[in-house]
Amino acid sequence: MADKNLIKMAVDSYKGHIAGNYSVDDTNETLRQALIEANGGSTKLDYRAIRDGKCSGVFAIVEEIINKTVIEGLPESCPLFNYVDYRNVAEGDSNVFELTDEGLFIVADIAEGTQGLRRQRMAGGEEVVVKTQIKGIKIYEELRRVLAGRVDFNKLIDKVAESFQKKITEDMYSAVVSTFNGLVAPYTDNGTFDEAKLSAIIDHVEAATGQKAVVLGSKQAVRKITGVKGADADSAKEDLYAMGYFGHFYTTPIVVMQNGHKIGGTNFILGNDLYIVAGDEKFIKFVTEGDTLIVPGDMLGNADLSQEYFMAQRYGVKAVLSTAFGVYKLA
Repeated sequence: MADKNLIKMAVDSYKGHIAGNYSVDDTNETLRQALIEANGGSTKLDYRAIRDGKCSGVFAIVEEIINKTVIEGLPESCPLFNYVDYRNVAEGDSNVFELTDEGLFIVADIAEGTQGLRRQRMAGGEEVVVKTQIKGIKIYEELRRVLAGRVDFNKLIDKVAESFQKKITEDMYSAVVSTFNGLVAPYTDNGTFDEAKLSAIIDHVEAATGQKAVVLGSKQAVRKITGVKGADADSAKEDLYAMGYFGHFYTTPIVVMQNGHKIGGTNFILGNDLYIVAGDEKFIKFVTEGDTLIVPGDMLGNADLSQEYFMAQRYGVKAVLSTAFGVYKLA
């Protein structure tokens, strides 16, 4: 187990919280020296030592730092953070989410002097299991350069964080798109933008939930909200000047979801759909299972004798609509 104070310092440094008179350079050097010590006092990665398991302390430090900074920091880094129900479980543990029952009791007419009513109880909510899948990436040479002082340790973490966060964001968006595609009238409509259609969906969602709705969408989608009455007001013009889209559709807030390219291409993850949600329900269920794992590869197995490191994390994501939501598919 790596030193807790060392891990805390690494996490604080990564998040920009430098304590006392320390600088970023100081913490990087302290981390580098700790890695060197765990590597038997050497600034080089000896394939014999790796083969014989003498460098396990190096990987233990890297595993814990990445787990604390990347995996545990995922909820805050997600563009849909306010709607994510995050859970971390030990490998093999149950990851069942119990949804609350949103139904209401029926109030009936009764005759004077009687209590002859059918009894009602709040039914148990639906149980949802999020299936997890192990995800992995391979990096090489980075740790060797860290030990030699040729690379900022935070850059190694940044690269891993960026890779995993991009993949997880894409998985979350894909889950949202897939789930919202299953909605039926009156909670869905399509075609070119028509304010009456969007207003109707918003009204249905608010009537069903009793809560204020919000319109979510990519910049490409929300920019299609045009021709709205009152859009010539100074405040609306200021929104367009400052953000490039209206901040409200009448009294309904518009919130942009940061778009991105699908991994390996230039197609956008999000299309032109507008998503109407109400309240603060965390309808995206995200689970990480077990700890981050880093496994060194076989240096002699590569023609260039480069050292590989395999990083893996098991996680799963599912969008669950337990109450009323809406979607407007714009042409």
